[in-house]
Amino acid sequence: MSPQLLHSGKVRDVYADGEDIILVATDRVSVYDVILPTPVPDKGAILTQLSLWWFEQLKDLVPNHIISATDVPSEWAGRAVRCRKLSMIQVECIARGYLAGLGLEEYRRDRTISGVGLPEGLLEGSKLPTPVFTPTTKASEGHDEFITFDEVVAEQGADLSERLRQLTLAIYGRGAEIAARSGVIIADTKLEFGLDASGELVLGDEVLTPDSSRFWPADSWTPGGPQNSWDKQFVRNWSLSSGWDKTYPGPEIPEEIVEKTRELYIDVYQRITGNRW
Repeated sequence: MSPQLLHSGKVRDVYADGEDIILVATDRVSVYDVILPTPVPDKGAILTQLSLWWFEQLKDLVPNHIISATDVPSEWAGRAVRCRKLSMIQVECIARGYLAGLGLEEYRRDRTISGVGLPEGLLEGSKLPTPVFTPTTKASEGHDEFITFDEVVAEQGADLSERLRQLTLAIYGRGAEIAARSGVIIADTKLEFGLDASGELVLGDEVLTPDSSRFWPADSWTPGGPQNSWDKQFVRNWSLSSGWDKTYPGPEIPEEIVEKTRELYIDVYQRITGNRW
């Protein structure tokens, strides 16, 4: 029996295959919660292979959902993984080590992110005194919204919430340390967790990829403005410069932007893993 499509997300398609899930990373590009009409070749495979590399680096910190990276239908080889079914926790777990994106917007307004107070005087791109856990909602439609840790506790309970915070910061810390050896700053990252059949907390989805993280070159990092990046921010910046208003439908991506995006994703994959694409 062929795998049955359960859900088609912004980038990933989820299939049921017996007791397992097959997670397929497509070449779709989503910015500001809108899928753009132009794919980026190899993007899904890069996200999958980089996630697999990171799962291996993190396996002593947290179990993950991977069953096999090879036992998948041949048409999805390289960009799909066979996974355990999880009951996904409806919180986006975000760790931030630097000030950027929506976190910068809230800091400028309130001197906080997700209710976490930060010192005066930070600039765009500044390194935070210590990494912070800044969760958001996990909206099925529309935009995710910042929530406080207390709101996570009210929703998920104190023990699970504290475990989510500790694991998110531990994974970010490990990832940032490893990436720094290759001259890559991980400014922030978004993680997703679920509970398996036994109630164990498991890392799922993707991890520390250019779609879920901000990657900056350490040798050009200068607080006080936007940073060079090896991630989806490149496409976000182009989309805004095109005059698009962030509503559906999104604009077609020009060929040169598609190719540059592909090059950035390949470059950061090679830098971090040491493997040739």
